[in-house]
Amino acid sequence: MPNPSSCPPYPEALVWASDRLRLLDQRRPPAEGVWIECRSLDDVVAAIRSLVVRGAPLIGVAAAYAVVLEEVRLRPAASEEKRRRLEEALDRLAAARPTAVNLAYAVGRMRRVLADDPPELGTALLAEACSIAREEEESSWAMGREGARRLEPGVRVLTHCNTGSLATLGPGTALGVVRCAWGEKRLAEVSCTETRPWGQGLRLTTYELLYSGVPVTLLTESAAGARLLDGAYDWLVVGADRISPRGDVLNKIGTHMLARLARLGGARVMVVAPTSTVDPAWNGRAEGRIEERPGDEVWRSLGAGDPPPGLRIANPVFDRTPAEAVDLIVTERGSARPGDKDWARILGL
Repeated sequence: MPNPSSCPPYPEALVWASDRLRLLDQRRPPAEGVWIECRSLDDVVAAIRSLVVRGAPLIGVAAAYAVVLEEVRLRPAASEEKRRRLEEALDRLAAARPTAVNLAYAVGRMRRVLADDPPELGTALLAEACSIAREEEESSWAMGREGARRLEPGVRVLTHCNTGSLATLGPGTALGVVRCAWGEKRLAEVSCTETRPWGQGLRLTTYELLYSGVPVTLLTESAAGARLLDGAYDWLVVGADRISPRGDVLNKIGTHMLARLARLGGARVMVVAPTSTVDPAWNGRAEGRIEERPGDEVWRSLGAGDPPPGLRIANPVFDRTPAEAVDLIVTERGSARPGDKDWARILGL
């Protein structure tokens, strides 16, 4: 999809190259720009688990291409054996990052192609993967334009984690809104959180915005809360890894805290995510699957070496923001407040 002249340029994080998938190692920017080449589904699974590739929409696209790579690798196998091993590979892929519903969505679409048993399976799987990628890019542009349209000129925006072109295809979800709004001269100020402990905001969002020529102020998590409470922002704009039919949101840890403080400080909360992020089976309760990563990541992110024996470190990666703390959800179908008359259509339900 062409880049409108009003939208600034942006970096990319995924390239399909016929027999391999190239992924920008998102643990390395801004210090380094290192690309990882994946030649099998298990290479992609390892990349997802280790955060080489991250961002719910991009994980879904990477997963689709992973199935294509696996079909190529298994071509010498007999037909029934190949199908069995592909099914097993799809199960491994689906388990790589359970909170990102886009992963399950992409795996489900590739599984349906396999179930249809087309005469040219490899060709059909590649066509479906390319379709998923194209749809994500088109969704990204649609969300960026729609979300920007809902921002009044001169607003001050805070964003959390990284939701730009490094997390999807196209300009991004929440950061796509920021990009489009900046290109339309709607923004007076843009700030982002550091996003502990992996620093997706510190490393990736600042890198993306400066690449796009957008001035940005970086805040520690606690400073962001204080500024929200003081009324320093008009909008908190975030992405999502899972959305319930009611409008509850699973997103990067810290989102719920920031959303509540935004409300207390008079700011509104915008969630930007494609309809592939909507999980019709999730009732929005706290039992929604929330990934917990090794506590060592928190300690080592400070350059402190191994944690001392006996220290327990909690490292939940996501939290739940109830629908009542959300003012607007933006998808590629438009935007609505949870419960509005267009709500079901906006969520693709």
